Amino acid sequence: MKTFFSPYISAILIAIVFQLQFFTAKGKAPVLTSEELTTPPPRIIRTCCSFGADVRVAVIPFVKYTDITSLGEIGPHQYLGGKNEGNGNIYTRRGGFIDMGHLRDCADWTAYLYNLISASRENPVLRTTYLGVEGGSKTLVLEIPENTDSTDLFQLAGKIAYDLSLWHEIATWYGASYVPMLPERYSSFSPEDLYSNLLGVNLGIRALQSDLEYDEAMTHLIAETLDSLNVVETREKTFEAMQKVEEIWWTDEKRLPSKKVLLKRYLDTEISLTPWLIPGEKHSPSPLVKPGEWLNDFYQLEIRLNFRFPVKSIFGKENNRTITQNNFGPLLRHIQKEVNNLDNKITSHLNKKEERKGRKTNSSV
Repeated sequence: MKTFFSPYISAILIAIVFQLQFFTAKGKAPVLTSEELTTPPPRIIRTCCSFGADVRVAVIPFVKYTDITSLGEIGPHQYLGGKNEGNGNIYTRRGGFIDMGHLRDCADWTAYLYNLISASRENPVLRTTYLGVEGGSKTLVLEIPENTDSTDLFQLAGKIAYDLSLWHEIATWYGASYVPMLPERYSSFSPEDLYSNLLGVNLGIRALQSDLEYDEAMTHLIAETLDSLNVVETREKTFEAMQKVEEIWWTDEKRLPSKKVLLKRYLDTEISLTPWLIPGEKHSPSPLVKPGEWLNDFYQLEIRLNFRFPVKSIFGKENNRTITQNNFGPLLRHIQKEVNNLDNKITSHLNKKEERKGRKTNSSV
């Protein structure tokens, strides 16, 4: 029996090249007050999803976790979330699994950052913004030249938004969590995360450049984009898609929040992201190109790492725990090594399981 939970309950339980046509009209970004500009959105605006279907939850017998939505349930977009949004994972035949919570969050962060960047050009106080604590204290320092083309500000907002989403994946791998004492490594770099994040950034930029109000533009763009990615028609079809990658990308043999629920993780190592499609299906993926690295010259995302990061193992020295977005590379390489070690352990376990099963079968003959 399929069991589906609301985002609230699930939070308690486990607490391009894609051809996007940009609008040319002047954007109608959400109008934010000075207080809203100096108070960034929460690090997680909407509760996100664990990858899998009917995944068992530790300590809670007979409970299974599934967070899936459908085209008919997504609902209209609302800046910083709303009760009419129906978020969850949804499968598309050209974009793989899309996490609608991740997509919407990254779009809204892009909108917030565009407002902040634009206002900072007139108000120097806004050029340094404290972004809270996640794996360490985060501070954004804007260093935008006065002669910067205003059209570049959209791309800059998207670049910072994507970096923040990437940092969330890195931080949760090293122990950061939304709910205290509840580790979130089980969901770090899951197959749909980064592509959903970058897709949200792209849609956020398009919405800001649209001739429509931001929420209306996002609602329209989400429907249009999912259709272009050949979205499946029903919740049941996404559930079936999840089942097709069971024991390939995830396993139901482990219980949340075990880090071993995920069998495959998608790390950010290239200049573009190609979505993972169900193996064996004949569809063409729609890759997304990440924002240009040249935008790094316009800002510093400064992070003071907490004690959970093995700084010496990652960077070869212990004396400096403050990093920027330019230091994400060594962190990702370190995580990749740990993921490879975890994969080897899982493979070894599965091989031993098959051996025991074979011996048992032979002994019964």
